[in-house]
Order: sequence, then structure tokens, then C-alpha cells
Amino acid sequence: MRFAITLENDEKGFLIASCVALPGCHSQGKTKAEAIDNIKQAIQGYIASLRKHDENIPVIEVEEVEVGV
Repeated sequence: MRFAITLENDEKGFLIASCVALPGCHSQGKTKAEAIDNIKQAIQGYIASLRKHDENIPVIEVEEVEVGV
């Protein structure tokens, strides 16, 4: 499965990774690669928990739009 994630810098220099479709699914890393590896693991754990509790995996559609600023 493919999931959209966001990456943002925190005040301590870490990158915070969040999964858009999975509320509360966050991780972090010192580098972009580390943050992405960590969020992949967090997503896998989240999905495993959903399956264990017979809950549906949320599916959302993400689109990018261009806006003049």
C-alpha cells in the first residue's frame, strides 16, 4: 500500500514524519531517510494493530493543487 506522509522540521533539528491517513501515526529522524524509514515502521505497526482489532484500514485520496501566492 502507498500512504502520503508529511515531513516537517522541529525546533531541535529533527524531521517529524506523519501519515496523513492514519491519525496519530507519527515518527521522527535526524535525517530525511531516517524519518522515512521510521514512519514506514510506524505505519506497519499501526496497520498490524488495525488488523488485530478487525478495524478497516482508512483509505483517503490525496491531491496536490497549485495556488498562486
